[in-house]
Parts: sequence; C-alpha cells; structure tokens
Amino acid sequence: MAVKVYKPVTPGQRHKTSYTFEEITKDKPERSLVVVKQKHSGRNAYGRITVRHQGGGHKQKIRLVDFKRDKRGVPAKVAAIEYDPNRTARLALLHYADGEKRYILAPVGLRVGDPVEAGPRADIRLGNSLPISSIPVGTMIHNVEMAEGRGGQLARAAGGAAQLLAKEGDYAQVRLPSGEVRLVRQVCYATIGQVGNLDHSNIKLGKAGRKRHMGIRPTVRGSAMSPRDHPHGGGEGRQPIGMPGPKTPWGQPAHGYKTRRNKSTEKYIVRRRKSGGR
Repeated sequence: MAVKVYKPVTPGQRHKTSYTFEEITKDKPERSLVVVKQKHSGRNAYGRITVRHQGGGHKQKIRLVDFKRDKRGVPAKVAAIEYDPNRTARLALLHYADGEKRYILAPVGLRVGDPVEAGPRADIRLGNSLPISSIPVGTMIHNVEMAEGRGGQLARAAGGAAQLLAKEGDYAQVRLPSGEVRLVRQVCYATIGQVGNLDHSNIKLGKAGRKRHMGIRPTVRGSAMSPRDHPHGGGEGRQPIGMPGPKTPWGQPAHGYKTRRNKSTEKYIVRRRKSGGR
C-alpha cells in the first residue's frame, strides 16, 4: 500500500498524507456484522468528564471482528478487504462453506479468493488460526490469545506481529511487538502472518481538523493553566513547572512512573520491554 501525498493548494494540505486505499475491495460494511457505536464524549453516567479530549467526530459503526476464531475445521474464502474506522488494521470478510460470514484482521499479503481456516489441523498459511503447539518456532504471528478461549489480545494493531521463539512444556515464549518476551500457553490460538496496513505509521494528519474528525478534542498544556486546574499552572509569563518531574492534573507522576499492578502475571514475563531484563 502506498501513501498519497497532496499538492499544497491549501495550508492544511502542505504536510498532509493519507491512504491510497488501493487494497480496499468493498466500500460498505456487511450489514449483518455492524452495530451502532454509542458515543459518550468521555462522560460517565453522571455526565462528568472522566476521559478528557474526547467528543465530536464522524459517525461510525462498530464492525464485529472475530478475534476468537472459534469456527474450527470449516473452510472459508476471503470475499473482500474492507476499511474499519475503529482500528488501524484492515478487515477481511470471510465467507464460510456453511454460509456464515465473519470479519478477521487482514494480514499482509491476504487477497480476495484466498482460502482461510481455523483449527489444530489447519495448514501453516497466511490468515489461518492454529494453537501455538501446532505452529513452527520462528513463525510470525498475530492476534495471539493470552488465555485459552478468550480471543486474541496481543499484536492486533496495523503492522504488528509477534514471533514464536521457543516451546517448553505447556508454555511457549513469544516476542511481542514492544520487545517484551512473554510466556503463553501452547493451547492458546494465534493467527499466521503480520497485520496489514504497514504504512499507517507514515500517515501525517496535516491539520487539526482531521483530529477532530476522529473524535479527539484539543489538549491544553498544563503550564498554560491556573494552579487550581493543574499542578504545572500559575506564574507570571512562562515559568518552569517548579517540581522535580511533571505531574498529571491529579498529581500523579507523568513520566517514568510504574503503573503496572498485576503481580499475578509477573511470572509470565521473561524479558520486559525496553529494559532488556526482568
């Protein structure tokens, strides 16, 4: 997929790039596989903003994606490659032999008409979903389950791929896109290949309006606020924040603060991301 560069006829187009959508084969989603997307603009049931910088945006519909791949042993064919406004990856519409239709994440190289199957006896082919015990070591995978039957949770973004490093006992070592090496049970399912839409990281929005179309509202610097609104606020003119490190509006450290609290899964992490050790 190529990136489209615009002639700077207007200031907003000077740095703007977008997709060419040359891989998209169907412009409207499957009606039986979409539901209405309710927008709350970051507000809870009391009407209070609990998630900032959300609101507005174009009307969207949620595509029901099959992350579990639990239709085992039934062959399917790729009927279309579609755009999904809710995620960075593209979707592949599958038509199963029994007439059912489902969406899956479209890996790189998957084309209309390609056969796809899920199950322990499926071939090692692009888009097929198998238990990790049936996948050769060194294979690039995506949509990896963390618990059996829960559905894929790892390596689902555009261009994302995990690599199967080793198998020992009931567990396998999987290197995630972040660089973290994690133990995953071999009975968990994963899909062969790398998630498509590799050029997503090369897209430049070019203007603030495109961010608003995505439902993202402006972010105000804390140093531009008053002391009652943010710990960084206050002072005549531009001032240093006056503290050893930056904080969130609620006083928590903003950079380098460890937020992981799930100690029950520490034993599954072989090598942490960035640190290079446990």
